Amino acid sequence: MRNKPHLHLEEIPDSVPYSYAGGVPVNALPFQLPPRDRVPHGRARADEVRNAVAESERLRQEQADLHVQDDGQIKYITFTLRSDPGFQLRLERLDRVRQKIRLLSSRVENGIYVATISMPINKVVGFLKLIENYARRDNSHGNADNRELIESISSISLTVVQDLWSDSIPIPSLDATLWLEVWLHQFNEQPEQNYQRFAQLAQMLGFQVTSRYVKFPERLVTLAFGSLAQLSKSLDLLTLVAEVRKAKELASHYTQLSGREQADFVQHAAQRIIPPARTAPAVCLLDTGVNRGHLLLAPALEPSDLHAVDIQWGNSDHDPHQHGTTMAGIALYGCLTTILDSVDPIRLKHRLESVKLIPPPPGENSPDVYGAVTKEATARVESVAPERNRAYCLTITTDDLDNGLPSQWSAALDDCCHGGLEAIPKLVFVSAGNIGTEFFASTYSYHDWNCQKAGIEEPAQAWNAVTVGAYTEKVIERETLQDGWQVIAEPGDLTPTSRTSLPWPPDNQKEWPIKPDIVMEGGNYIEKNGERDNLDDLSLLTTCLKPTGQLLTTTRDTSPAAASAARMAAVIWSYYPQFWPETVRALMIHSAQWTPAMIRRFPGNNKSVIQKRLRCYGYGVPDLEKALFSAQNAATLIYQGELQPYHRKVSVNADGDTTENPPSTNEMHLHALPWPIEVLQQLGELNIKMHVTLSYYIESSPGRVVWGRKYRYQSHGLRFDLKRPTESLQAFRRRLTKHEWENGNRPSIVPDTRSWLIGEARNHGSIHSDWWHGNAATLAASSHIAIYPVTGWWKERPHLNKYNSKARYSLVITIETPNAEIDLYGAITAQPEVMTEIEVTS
Repeated sequence: MRNKPHLHLEEIPDSVPYSYAGGVPVNALPFQLPPRDRVPHGRARADEVRNAVAESERLRQEQADLHVQDDGQIKYITFTLRSDPGFQLRLERLDRVRQKIRLLSSRVENGIYVATISMPINKVVGFLKLIENYARRDNSHGNADNRELIESISSISLTVVQDLWSDSIPIPSLDATLWLEVWLHQFNEQPEQNYQRFAQLAQMLGFQVTSRYVKFPERLVTLAFGSLAQLSKSLDLLTLVAEVRKAKELASHYTQLSGREQADFVQHAAQRIIPPARTAPAVCLLDTGVNRGHLLLAPALEPSDLHAVDIQWGNSDHDPHQHGTTMAGIALYGCLTTILDSVDPIRLKHRLESVKLIPPPPGENSPDVYGAVTKEATARVESVAPERNRAYCLTITTDDLDNGLPSQWSAALDDCCHGGLEAIPKLVFVSAGNIGTEFFASTYSYHDWNCQKAGIEEPAQAWNAVTVGAYTEKVIERETLQDGWQVIAEPGDLTPTSRTSLPWPPDNQKEWPIKPDIVMEGGNYIEKNGERDNLDDLSLLTTCLKPTGQLLTTTRDTSPAAASAARMAAVIWSYYPQFWPETVRALMIHSAQWTPAMIRRFPGNNKSVIQKRLRCYGYGVPDLEKALFSAQNAATLIYQGELQPYHRKVSVNADGDTTENPPSTNEMHLHALPWPIEVLQQLGELNIKMHVTLSYYIESSPGRVVWGRKYRYQSHGLRFDLKRPTESLQAFRRRLTKHEWENGNRPSIVPDTRSWLIGEARNHGSIHSDWWHGNAATLAASSHIAIYPVTGWWKERPHLNKYNSKARYSLVITIETPNAEIDLYGAITAQPEVMTEIEVTS
């Protein structure tokens, strides 16, 4: 349970003179296994498989009256496997296509990894052979056969309905009746046959089953109304199921209502709103204006917080589709289905601001002044409430012709974030841009086009801004579809219209930031024979205010994704108002993770594959709970500080004449990490994950010169490095900076035994995030982290007199074990010298 405030890395870091000293490659850490006594362990797991098979046969005999004529249908059996606390299952070894053993789902429960696997009943003998070979036979390397797979398993049992619940919300009472998303596995059968078999069995048990389903390469998803207890009454039914989730409230329930009926829902929700404080953090929409008269928007949007770059434009929403007003609903509430389908109070912890960025027709801004317009818009709103924390949301983008290289607009966005000497540093979220009319062309192929031709649009290539792409979990619809229509994206994959940085030329990908940074829900689309369309049920429900009386509508693509991200930032600020924009940005990216669909799209841990996954989805989907709170077994440390990357020394000769040397690197910061060494050493082989994120803002120099050593876009760069487990602190310092070398001699370097997932690719842009898995003993020896500079135009162009500038940075570090019983948080806070809990605003 995450309910603990993050921790402040309080000790002032050591400032160490810095001069680049080179680096060495890293090595991989072996998969961690609990201690096993080989023969008894193998026999116990084999006995559990046999007992599960016997139990399945007994249940099928008891349930003989619940039978559907199957015409030779293959019978399946589903097993649930568990790990020891604090250890992982070797999941990739469980998916064995040739033996028809398939991994259905996995999750972590109180530090225990849980997986369900399915196989035809006649293939169980092969699964048993894997276990028996482990117990009695060595492989060609002299190790027990299938050792990592079998020793990672603590127990095997016949799957019950509770094992199939995969939703993020707690499992409901088994007797509770509700609409369920039922995910059927598809291995060899025709989807229609599998659906019909499920529907017949479910209806015999009293389920109401919808007549429609969504099919994916290995899944078929449909809706059924009933209880989990009913589902468990037929083993034949249960073995068809891969996962069960609660069906989500869909937008068409509200969009198909009349204006009067919509007003009833809106008024009921408005009566439950507890408005935010005037000083609450805000989402500032840089858009087409907002129609404040909407009952759901007015409590959080004061008239004084409505602006326009030009006062003659007015500040209401002039767009026929009410783009600004629809984004306002998302930025304040997220998808409205979450509040309309409730009776709870709606306590708003953030508010809204709006700056109309573009004029109403027939006027328009010339493309070459959007940077200036954006700067003017941010200055206008800050002049009214300069002390308010705010997350800017920019959902207006243009073409992708720059291929990731900086433009006037993207550079202006970078400078808005950085703030310079006079302005306030800002947190800006910008949508990655959408595939437009070409999306509906029959030649377009989902995902291939996104990753080969649809590059991120201007100004979303900005280094400092958080670029937000769109992904989707929406695959279920209740609207009537003609035969042949299918949902395009599988759950957890890219929204079909979302752009990526994979189409950027290879050289640009090497030089420019990972974009998008994160992805948020952007809805899904349907297709048939090359035709494509959208549906309300596959979109997000939001606000509008139309002459027809319509108060609710739907939206989709990267605009609501960016608005959702800005909303998340404002919520973080409502808990931690003392955080810098760089810190909130870091926490969001730090909390993100890839969905299973994203990993399947780019499988494995090869560094080139990871790079593709990053440039398609960024760091994945951020988790608000992780961004807000630590847990007993997952402690997050935060530091906010500044260093001076460069300086310029003056030499004095024997005659007293002075000479200014070229600017050089100045200092690195060395942070002592407050690990409870004795506790970690006692935990020994316990599995630990360490995640590090470094966030800072650069000052841009966007002139279109061939960028090289002298003409760099970024003012400066920072990097992090962690002390290696087998090197001393002195050796760590010597490895990083020449100033620590003895007599100018390069020291010997010990290799890194930790395997960072992203590696060198993390160093693109101005936010760097990476993680490794190892054991507690390895973490105990990783006692210091260094933040050091790399070159930039502050150093290389001394005539601009910026070489003495200081650079702010935010450092976020999390250590986590899957074993929920291990109190890492308490052990760290017990360290007397450096740790304090960060104050949380309730």
